Amino acid sequence: MAMDLFGKTKKMLFRICQDPQQNSSTKRGTFRTKMYIGKAYSAFNNSNGTDLAIGFTSSTVAVLLFGTNFVPVKKFDTGDGMFFQWILCASIWIVSLVVNLIQNCPRFWPLAMVGGFVWATGNVTVVPIVKTIGLALGLLIWASFNLLTGWASSRFGWFGIDPEEVSRPILNYIGAGLSLLSAVIFLFIKTEVQSSSASLESTPLLRERSINVSEDTSDDSWVKRLSPAKKRLIGCSLAVVAGILYGSSFIPVLYIKDHGRRNETMYTGASQFDLDYVFAHFSGIFLTSTIYFLIYCAVRKNKPIVYPQAILPGFVSGVLWAIANCCWFIANHYLSAVVSFPIITAGLKNYVLLSVAFCIILAGSLSTAFSKV
Repeated sequence: MAMDLFGKTKKMLFRICQDPQQNSSTKRGTFRTKMYIGKAYSAFNNSNGTDLAIGFTSSTVAVLLFGTNFVPVKKFDTGDGMFFQWILCASIWIVSLVVNLIQNCPRFWPLAMVGGFVWATGNVTVVPIVKTIGLALGLLIWASFNLLTGWASSRFGWFGIDPEEVSRPILNYIGAGLSLLSAVIFLFIKTEVQSSSASLESTPLLRERSINVSEDTSDDSWVKRLSPAKKRLIGCSLAVVAGILYGSSFIPVLYIKDHGRRNETMYTGASQFDLDYVFAHFSGIFLTSTIYFLIYCAVRKNKPIVYPQAILPGFVSGVLWAIANCCWFIANHYLSAVVSFPIITAGLKNYVLLSVAFCIILAGSLSTAFSKV
């Protein structure tokens, strides 16, 4: 009994003697852990801050170039726009070829071409939109629905893509809601499309004056036969369709990226950097544009309206658009599509000086932007 008591006392004294050393070791371990956590948190914050800076800078460049890419063709006749859009898409494809070489020729995914097909199909509707309701109103409507389609498909995971989360969903919803309100306001704006060549509405994309007056008159006859109410109905409907198609053009790329993170899919291991899909996307644009132009030539019995003076300005315009869209791809990567879509598409509309709509769009853009921070 005494021996047991002595043994227990010895063990207690030994533990007491050991406690200071253990406490010291524990404190040092805790201190090191806190240092590692602090460094990791600091690195994460720095990385996150850099990503946001790149994303917002890319969005700004995209807005500026999208708003000015038609300036080079402002003083040149482009006819019915079909030849111009083919030149535009050809220069877009050349830019994508350069980007593909810079990216060391990443894997080509044919599905990404579907996005190009969707965009080019929406782009064909621009000419009748301009002829019926004018460029300004048409741009406002299709940009609004472009925003809403791109935001909703990314936010809620439509068409098989993963839904994206934001830090402040309430602000994100407020931004999208204000953008929807602006789209409704734009539908009630009344415009008059002038038929003369001096029309400011149609100057950036087409002019009524043509080399062959009889051909140009027949080309516009279907529009002239429409009543003002029908012109507005057709123009607004086409603008809505164009906006939905524009907003859906990124979905194939997002689908490939999302399924590339999963196992046992044909896209497993696909690149997560959006710029690697530019070449496939733009190839779809050029291929679709070429098909539409050939159909147009066949419909006109191999007598397309061609304006040689619009070739070089059209090429420059395509280069500007392609750079802007590459910036959009980059913004999608660093900000996510659910944030980049409201910022860029709202910026496209802001250059039209409509004070009430401008304030609503700006508030929506800022709300959506800060929802990511």
